[in-house]
Amino acid sequence: MTYNLICKQIELSESSKEKLLAKLRKIDKFFGDSDDCKIVVSQQKDKMILEITILYKGFFIRAEARNEDLQTAADICLENLDRQIRKNKTRLEKNIRGGGFENYISVVDEPDDVTEDEISIIKRKRFVSKPMSPEEAVLQMNMLGHDFFVFANPETMETNIVYRRKDGKYGLIETE
Repeated sequence: MTYNLICKQIELSESSKEKLLAKLRKIDKFFGDSDDCKIVVSQQKDKMILEITILYKGFFIRAEARNEDLQTAADICLENLDRQIRKNKTRLEKNIRGGGFENYISVVDEPDDVTEDEISIIKRKRFVSKPMSPEEAVLQMNMLGHDFFVFANPETMETNIVYRRKDGKYGLIETE
């Protein structure tokens, strides 16, 4: 797996970086050499924030942890990633064989272009919507840890949205 370590608002020593990467290499058994892992380390007040995002055959697997100690945050992230992988393993394997991983949405951040005269939009994202079933969209939404997910329905090629309801079930919004 290819690791990309990004430090924001903090400088890590080489030994801290090596310890962190050594700890994260425990998840290599789940992924191949061509898969990418983005690790973002930042600090807010007295808390270290560790965010790990893995791109695996078109699906994102993501975990985030906040703790005073970076190694403890890494342990929490690894537990979350391990739980997500084991929970979704059979669904992911079924989708790999069925070609479901080829259908995904890739999200690309764009720079903020906000002027004082405009409505205050603080972040803008563009994405390419590829066809996937609502079930695959729910799986992708859960792996990202989001409350909603936008996708293209393969039957109608219309934009749809799945979302998590307050009762823990899922909803589907279909456009016309």
